[in-house]
Amino acid sequence: MAATSRKKALRFFSQFGAFILTRFSFWNCFSMLMLFAERADVKRKPDIPVPYLYVDLGAAVLCASFMSFGVKRRWFSLLAAIHLALSTYISHAGGQVHYGDWLKVRMYSRAMAIIGGFLVLASGAGEAYRQKPRTRSLQSTGQVFLGIYLICMVYSLQHSQEDRLAYLDHIPGGEVTLQLLVLVFGLLALSFLSGYYIWLASQILAVLLPLIILFIDGNLAYWHKSCRVEFWNQLKLIGQSVGIFGAVLILATDS
Repeated sequence: MAATSRKKALRFFSQFGAFILTRFSFWNCFSMLMLFAERADVKRKPDIPVPYLYVDLGAAVLCASFMSFGVKRRWFSLLAAIHLALSTYISHAGGQVHYGDWLKVRMYSRAMAIIGGFLVLASGAGEAYRQKPRTRSLQSTGQVFLGIYLICMVYSLQHSQEDRLAYLDHIPGGEVTLQLLVLVFGLLALSFLSGYYIWLASQILAVLLPLIILFIDGNLAYWHKSCRVEFWNQLKLIGQSVGIFGAVLILATDS
């Protein structure tokens, strides 16, 4: 009885993670539109040139719709990963908007983690009734992307004054606790990159991420007023963190 209940609980959390991740693109598109509307008021350009922006949004919504309804989820998850990679590259290469280096690390590392999440989904993880075996190569690649994201978190906590202050203002113990977090994130990164203890590492990260989203990313006054991050850009980053949480939840519960 206990084993059956545990299995049902794991399946529920795995499905919840897939629910979050498959619908991430809807929020991403909405927050992008609101961000570009915010910029229009001050006559700033969007990241992607306007003629291509509508194609980008349409492709994202199309992939998200098919993933959400479970229609060829593996194929459209892979397409979503490819699309997000191209979109991120075009945004960066276009050079229409200039960000600080510390903000670039936050933005592009999270986009990379979401790409990894889509690859995990494309492998077949998170499916309620799996009819085909998982594609381990896709899952391993997705885990590597998540590991790179964690390395970027370690880098930011060591070299970005903005990120360091965001944590120091909300964690007891000051610098000692911050360095312990750096150590934890570093060990988790090694786990994702090596492929060892993925289940345990994902469970630890699934506990840490909601706290980071709530207390660090959710501190809108700090990021918007003190660090000059655009309001809707910060909400977009929060949405990406929630999407990463969904991917980690799948890995933590779907063994």
